[in-house]
Amino acid sequence: MIIDMMLFKVLVSGLLLRLSSAAASARQDTVTTIIDDIESATTCAACDSLLVVLQGVAHLGNDAFVDTISEVCIETGAEDPDVCQGAIAREGPILAHDLREMTIPSHTSQLFCTTIFGLCDYPAVTAETISFPSPKPVVNRPIPSTQDPIQIVHISDIHVDLSYEVGSSYNCTKNICCRPYTSAEAPGNNSYPAGPYGEHTCDSPASLEESLYNAIETIAPNAAFTMFTGDVVEGAVWLTTQIEVTNDLQNAYGKMSGLNLVYAAVENHDSNPVNSFPPAAVSTTLTNQWVYDTLSSLWETWIGTSAAAMADENPGAYSTVYPGNTTGKLRVISFDTNMYYKENFWLYETTMEQDPSGQLAWLVQELQAAEDAGERVYILGHMPMGSGDALHDGSNYFDQIINRYEATIAALFFGHTHKDEFELSYSNYASQSPATASAISYIAPALTPTSGNPAFRIYTVDPTTFAVLDITTYAANLSLPSYQTSSPI
Repeated sequence: MIIDMMLFKVLVSGLLLRLSSAAASARQDTVTTIIDDIESATTCAACDSLLVVLQGVAHLGNDAFVDTISEVCIETGAEDPDVCQGAIAREGPILAHDLREMTIPSHTSQLFCTTIFGLCDYPAVTAETISFPSPKPVVNRPIPSTQDPIQIVHISDIHVDLSYEVGSSYNCTKNICCRPYTSAEAPGNNSYPAGPYGEHTCDSPASLEESLYNAIETIAPNAAFTMFTGDVVEGAVWLTTQIEVTNDLQNAYGKMSGLNLVYAAVENHDSNPVNSFPPAAVSTTLTNQWVYDTLSSLWETWIGTSAAAMADENPGAYSTVYPGNTTGKLRVISFDTNMYYKENFWLYETTMEQDPSGQLAWLVQELQAAEDAGERVYILGHMPMGSGDALHDGSNYFDQIINRYEATIAALFFGHTHKDEFELSYSNYASQSPATASAISYIAPALTPTSGNPAFRIYTVDPTTFAVLDITTYAANLSLPSYQTSSPI
């Protein structure tokens, strides 16, 4: 995201300049020195001092906070002026809200300093033992059947840029290019013309998105279903609006309508501001209910009225039975991982919730019902729980649930990292071995070329146990001379 650790350090250093009269008189001469001092800070005490200064500005109001930080961003050259103004106008009020409510020092401020500034050790997980309706049964995972396997498709992080312009410059000063931000970057005016199927410095053009669905139709025409673990919206987060995000979601899911059946998850980019998912208990007028309204209506054609209503209210999470069950019984549970994402700044409350919006309690309820019904379960979400972007407390509590229901859960599926990888859960992390491995999370690579070659996965799956038997990853090769002259399929 735009307001990342490095940028925020620069903003804080500039803010210290503005609030110190001694420094203000020599502001331009001392910016570099102050930035060096901030980046060399290694203690939580130093970070607490920074937060106190920021908190003082936040108490002046959202407008004052946004205006001050935007000016500092521009003056220090942290980003292009339009990026400074756009990104901070969107996310600044959320950060100001956090700071006004924050006790310094505290568990919350330490976590904030860890995830935003990197100046503290990660605080210890707040101890919490998840309670379950029934004891864990003494039962093993089912052995594979002898039935003919089925295929399941997994796509993720398509990040489609509907403003991508062929011939515009792919060499720019922003985090995504292939847009004519200036006349010099317009088609015919630059030395780095973007090709029709995407560049590594740009998010996906619509042509690449369409090629993905053509490839799925060609390679796996009889796939049982497709799992989409987000994101849709491109990376120019300083320009997004609610109208644009809604249009992007409608456009993307409209193009997926040719797929047989799609199970999707709510993702961090598909809101405005980006990453903005306030839990139900947070009092704010900056609601994003429109995201859940939009997604649930788009998903309804695949998951049905009941599950769509659940997603609209839950928020973003749903549970539904796969209608193609023949020899086995599969339930798909889509889980809102944004409630545990470290860059969802709404989470940094005075006392941080252990179960934002009741997601964990709901997940236990659904898994218990599946266990009682003898169902197998797929859990899908956007961000892998246990990854570096997940808050440790949430990952710990989630892992307790996964270990309790390991015999019911067939697999977990995520995206977000843009990497082709997997993650293992263990019943005993002090003794990690095949005997203590309890679950596997399959993490799909991205379509967007910003993280490498566009790719997607196809799983070969047992139709009775729904265990993943094999994985094939398909990727387009941007380095081939023929890539831009013929469809990546």
